[in-house]
Amino acid sequence: MKARLDPQLNVAPDNIQHIHIMGVCGTGMAAIAGMLKESGYRVTGSDQNVYPPMSDFLAQAAIEVMQGYVPENLESRPDLVIVGNVIQAVFPEAQRLAELGIPYLSMPQALGHFFLGGEDSKKSLVVAGTHGKTTTSSLLATALHRAGYSPGFLIGGIVEAFGRNYRLGKGEYFVVEGDEYDTAFFNKVSKFLHYRPHFAILTSIEFDHADIFADLAEIKDSFTRFVRLIPEDGALVACTDDPVVAEIATQCTGPVISYGTGQDCQWQLRDLTVHGLCSSFAAYKDDVLFGEFTLPMPGRHNGLNALAVIALMDHCGIDQEAIKKGLASFEGIKRRQQIRGKVNGITVIDDFAHHPTAVRETVQALRLAWPDRRLIIVFEPRTNSSRRAVFQHQYEQAFTGADHILVREIVPLTNVPAEEQFSSPKLVAALQKQGIAAAYFPDTTAILADLIQQAQPGDVIAILSNGGFDNIHEQLLDLLQTTAHS
Repeated sequence: MKARLDPQLNVAPDNIQHIHIMGVCGTGMAAIAGMLKESGYRVTGSDQNVYPPMSDFLAQAAIEVMQGYVPENLESRPDLVIVGNVIQAVFPEAQRLAELGIPYLSMPQALGHFFLGGEDSKKSLVVAGTHGKTTTSSLLATALHRAGYSPGFLIGGIVEAFGRNYRLGKGEYFVVEGDEYDTAFFNKVSKFLHYRPHFAILTSIEFDHADIFADLAEIKDSFTRFVRLIPEDGALVACTDDPVVAEIATQCTGPVISYGTGQDCQWQLRDLTVHGLCSSFAAYKDDVLFGEFTLPMPGRHNGLNALAVIALMDHCGIDQEAIKKGLASFEGIKRRQQIRGKVNGITVIDDFAHHPTAVRETVQALRLAWPDRRLIIVFEPRTNSSRRAVFQHQYEQAFTGADHILVREIVPLTNVPAEEQFSSPKLVAALQKQGIAAAYFPDTTAILADLIQQAQPGDVIAILSNGGFDNIHEQLLDLLQTTAHS
């Protein structure tokens, strides 16, 4: 199947009534399904894995979901099909789609077409970068909402202020988390190239996604194409502490607003202090104090994420006091330094960190938040990149500040030679050589058994994974509760 169609070219908008979504249970796919349903379209979907909570959400939205990717799913001849990234060309439903000649788009193409950038559409505010996308876009959407701008958004995490990861909004802005991962099997370009950025934030650029990018040069090429999409009347807010970001920002034809801690940055983060899970800092604009802000998140990286939001909202003419209130009242995002529970003085935290830089920043932020408590880190290498040896040595330097580290053995990648895969035992040996207490485990059950034996009142146990990790958080809390009452 070859990408050849866009509804705006050969399907009259009035003729699109029924939209079918292949891979509808993915986080972004379910969000686009909900947005289209709320926009008045009939929406159906199909997926291989239909189970709660996504199946419950889709049922509540009155979106019919078909089990499996079978040809019969297209018998109703929808007017348009949106094809998820999980879909492969060999899937029977994809082959039937090609046979029928029904117009189709990827999810990013559909978002751009239906909701972004047209004459009557909203201004797209895209947050891109290797790290911090979900947090920064959630901060931006929440602060705009609290300032009365009613933004739309599509974000890769559940924003606590809304209890969901998408919103149509009634205002002029639409916030998008701009992922650099590829779009679909028939459209192998980064998702953010379809998001029609008017304004953008660029937080960082590092090598990642080793399964689709050969090296940093390929990633830089994709980000270069992205910043070139920003119009002259738009703006790029760029963290020029990062030399790669500074390099890529020169390719933007619109205004570039720099931020960071460096002396050459237009916006500077200064005087950061952390008290538990809260931070306070001063924002300087052109070397003059712009204002002092509080944020209910710890860590330098979160201070920089907030600074990017301040810079963009100020550029959009939004009042400083409104920005302050929006940031101070931020409720957070699920799976980003989220406290899942406390039992017998033991705090269990969930975090999405998986790239070595994100792991390092998260560990340092938690150390700042609880300087006097024992910090236990549980790490699951789960992504296609983290299960490759490409980051083996970087992970060895990512856990500084932790008192004890538990590493799960990887699930091997079937298409990668053994010598090119990440080694949990090698990581543990390297950490032990640094004098850091560390151990590796074959599975979640073994990790839980160890945690129950060693956990003490006052411990902070942070579980880092981009997946469900066998629901380890709830299992651990239940076991701690049982132990406390035994």
